[in-house]
Amino acid sequence: MLRGTAANDTLRVLAIDGTALVEEARTRHDLSRTASAALGRALIGSLLLAQVLTKTDDGRVTLRIQGDGPVGWIVVEGSADGLTRGYVRQPHADLPPRESDGKLDVRGLIGQGDLAVTRLLENSEPYTGTVELVSGEVAEDLAYYLARSEQIPSALLLGVYVEGGRVTHAGGLLVQAMPGASDETLARLEANIRAMGNITDNLRRGSILEATQRALDGLGLTLHEQATTARFECRCSEKRALWSLAYFSPAERQEMIDEGGQEVVCHWCGHKYQLQPDQIRSLDAPHAQA
Repeated sequence: MLRGTAANDTLRVLAIDGTALVEEARTRHDLSRTASAALGRALIGSLLLAQVLTKTDDGRVTLRIQGDGPVGWIVVEGSADGLTRGYVRQPHADLPPRESDGKLDVRGLIGQGDLAVTRLLENSEPYTGTVELVSGEVAEDLAYYLARSEQIPSALLLGVYVEGGRVTHAGGLLVQAMPGASDETLARLEANIRAMGNITDNLRRGSILEATQRALDGLGLTLHEQATTARFECRCSEKRALWSLAYFSPAERQEMIDEGGQEVVCHWCGHKYQLQPDQIRSLDAPHAQA
């Protein structure tokens, strides 16, 4: 994850190579090609928005994309420290590539619906802003949210390329106009982005750094020296999996014990926890109810 500025600090620049984290999400959830692209774009987008919308190093942003397409909903969470996780309702949903250009049909997979963005305000109260999906392509929808709900004019590019059943390239670029950005600066940025084309093709022929440099050509890009790692990582644990069984009745837990234990699957990351009878029995111990 790269951070920087351009045009005498009137542009804020954020870029992420998300290839490894999107491939891990594909593997964990056994995603189809198009579902990999849809979830991957959302995961990278959540990390970029967390940089813009949160005030602390571990501030988190949750995105929920609810469309009427075959994938159902998409839920992701990204934090300012570079960690993200997420899932889709129908991981095996898929569509043929678009006839017009052969690209993955993410728009068709998501369909029409709404985008909800949740973050914590400075008083620690959760705030959710909701906008309609303007395209279903994710990048355009997130840029629309930033402009509509946050009044942040932004250029946002997201892309995922799947080849041979694996995610081989994935990344995102966010350029935010700061106070003082001139019309000439914004016109140059727009022309650069139009000339470079989609970010997936740029990543296939070079690095995220090269794509960023191409987008900010002639605008005096300055990158921070220290890049940080962006990765797919869940906050689930065996303890949390066990306590999820506390919502079941004692009779239901006894049935789990009699059957030799219970498997609990984290919907965020797909990790499976095999809980043993003694562990389940501990939920009914006096200290567990204190």
